[in-house]
Amino acid sequence: MTIEFNTETFRGDFTYHNSAEAIARFPFPFPEDKYMYSVNIEPHVSFRPGSVYEHPFDVDEHYVSEVADRALVLNEDPLRSQSLPHMNLAGWDLLELLMTNLSESYPQWFELHQDGDRWHWINRPLGIDDTFTFLDNTTLPYGPMEYIMRQTQGDYALLDQRDDNLWMDAGVITTQADWSLDFDIGMNFMEWHGPVPLAHELGVFERALKFLLNLRQGQPVRRLNWTMTVHPRLDTSPENYAKWGVDRATVTPENAGEYMYLRVELQSLWRLPRSNAIVFPIRCYLISLQDLVTIPKWGRRLHRVLRDLPDELADYKGLTMTRPSVLQYLSQFDDGAQTSAGTFPD
Repeated sequence: MTIEFNTETFRGDFTYHNSAEAIARFPFPFPEDKYMYSVNIEPHVSFRPGSVYEHPFDVDEHYVSEVADRALVLNEDPLRSQSLPHMNLAGWDLLELLMTNLSESYPQWFELHQDGDRWHWINRPLGIDDTFTFLDNTTLPYGPMEYIMRQTQGDYALLDQRDDNLWMDAGVITTQADWSLDFDIGMNFMEWHGPVPLAHELGVFERALKFLLNLRQGQPVRRLNWTMTVHPRLDTSPENYAKWGVDRATVTPENAGEYMYLRVELQSLWRLPRSNAIVFPIRCYLISLQDLVTIPKWGRRLHRVLRDLPDELADYKGLTMTRPSVLQYLSQFDDGAQTSAGTFPD
């Protein structure tokens, strides 16, 4: 797949846009015409060439611009990158995981050369050519986790495993859907999932935790999560709520197609070899409703999912104010026809 990197913004004038190819490969999250929160975990294996599932870590046309937006966020708020002291080794594990996979999946853009502990890393899209000593923090401009995260799309949380639980003890979180690393740092799995409605009563998180505690190295898993946002804004953090929360009051049936974006997270989980930590990548994809409905199956299905979504979930997803306008807009594209199973376009 040939990719040209876009020059675009996720704030201010919002010049973000998806090409026709990016629309076609968007990870639409609904395999049927209804939705209820579930574990929905599957093996993270290569699937469907050209899709977001082809490679372990997807790089697309938004790569350069997303990395630039991350740098802006970290400059404004350094606490979006945090690592408790015992997580340094996990940071090196993560650096190795990403450099190895990116150089294997995209050799035209990334190169990794290893001579014992002396490593040479080349990132052509960002103009980086660095030599460093593996496991020696003094040879990098940032800690290992932040160094590689400044070159990566999506957020990453590093989870320490102890006391039969997982603890969010490190991460770089700049594209989150209304949650805060600074608030959650040091929390365990059940604590940071506390705000999710209905799922606790269904036992979803108890089952998920039990599964993840037994996650094996070399057997990563994935799932999709979703919400909606106004404008193609990556940084919808609680810290910046004053900047984006007011946007919800601007949505009308007339502008919903342009203003409202389906925001899908491709989440994967990997066991790391030296630290035994788990890394939790959260890759965010954005698509406007007016682009989404160019896939007729998706327009019909999203209308039905949002129409029938329980109020508690609609509120959790931040849709209480915007759902009426969104439904009025999407109803134009739902002719009542039956939709096929699965998430891919017909």
